[in-house]
Amino acid sequence: MGSLKSLYGVIGALVAVLYWGGLLYYFIDVAGSVENARLLGLGPTLVGIGALGLLFFIVLIVRIRRMGVRPPSRGSNGHDGSDGSMHDDEGGVDADAAIARYMASRSTDPPAAPVAYGGDGPPRFGRRNT
Repeated sequence: MGSLKSLYGVIGALVAVLYWGGLLYYFIDVAGSVENARLLGLGPTLVGIGALGLLFFIVLIVRIRRMGVRPPSRGSNGHDGSDGSMHDDEGGVDADAAIARYMASRSTDPPAAPVAYGGDGPPRFGRRNT
């Protein structure tokens, strides 16, 4: 399924490159030359279309290169589990080790009591009637 998805990505990038390249060719062909296109005021248009075509061409090259590279396997992160960290054998996190670290870092003092409101009832929003 992954190769089909990457193939669709390459086809999409190729369509974009062909589209912008076709527009660039069309505008240069209508003007007759690049110099005539510049004299007609199409210079910025040609630069913009060329830049977009180059951008999509870079995307096409990256997608083609990605098709040839296999994704790394799940166990290839360089971790063998022998250093005693909190990661377990399946590549996840050891819950007991994480809880133990959390409990060790907590302070032993109880949390401070909330500050009592110094009025004749709970705080209210709006105008104060005194």
